Amino acid sequence: MAIDEVGYLAYDAHAADLLFQKVSRRYEQQSIVMTTNLPFRQWDTVFPNAACAVALIDRLTHHAEIISIDGDSYRKREAEQAQKRKQAQEQKPNR
Repeated sequence: MAIDEVGYLAYDAHAADLLFQKVSRRYEQQSIVMTTNLPFRQWDTVFPNAACAVALIDRLTHHAEIISIDGDSYRKREAEQAQKRKQAQEQKPNR
């Protein structure tokens, strides 16, 4: 199971409960791949209940390999490059 972009939107209590149930069912049974833009210490800003966040983190990290990726977003880089190409095209004289 893949869960992408945890942390971009806040969860209400019902959504947090559903995510917790899904993770709990897969815990020690099947793999979970999760991406997030937040360190675990900031998950209390996403989940309405600190205990829910702690329990999720506990299950997710127990047998985990955590890979931290620092750097610029490739989407941002591509958008900036596209903007530069557009500006270069606009500056060329028409023949």
